[in-house]
Amino acid sequence: MQIDFIFSILILIFSVVVHEVSHGYVAFLQGDNTAKFAGRLTLNPLKHLEWFGSFLLPLMSYFFGGFIIGWAKPVPFNPYNLRNQKWGEALVAVAGPLSNICLALFFGLLIRFGFAYSFGEPFIQIVAMIVFINLILATFNLIPIPPLDGSKILFSILPNNMQNTREFLERNGLFILIFFIFFLWRFLLPLVSWEFMLITGLTA
Repeated sequence: MQIDFIFSILILIFSVVVHEVSHGYVAFLQGDNTAKFAGRLTLNPLKHLEWFGSFLLPLMSYFFGGFIIGWAKPVPFNPYNLRNQKWGEALVAVAGPLSNICLALFFGLLIRFGFAYSFGEPFIQIVAMIVFINLILATFNLIPIPPLDGSKILFSILPNNMQNTREFLERNGLFILIFFIFFLWRFLLPLVSWEFMLITGLTA
């Protein structure tokens, strides 16, 4: 179990770093240099990790919930610098979960088409762990609760007459998110397990 946990943490760190760099890179492609000037367009994990989201929360979720979840420091960007003012913020937001989906698809298809089996059972277990953790990250971050990416996507499509909804979510998002993690997360796990089975052909 200790070895599984160490591998899980290492995979989580790699995955959240890719997630955050993807945010910054899409913002950079749209004309915003904020992440670049902050030194965040790098895969160096020391530039991205934080104590609660990258270490304490994964420990708590693993030992109390049996799964691994976490996040890194959000990559800064200035929405006013983006060329696409209507959808730019949503594009930056969706880049993070999309990067995790791409990682899950790449490694998952190694299992689905049998390439992973050439390297033995331990390799298959590591690859499966990469797929599962990245699916958790993608699915979790698409939930429309601030400060998760899904909220920014939601806010981009909300009509102006629903700004009260946005203000309520932004004001109470952290409390709603904590409640969700500890009391409602189990309802999301079946969806992640289904995604895992769809990609790899294996049961989670």
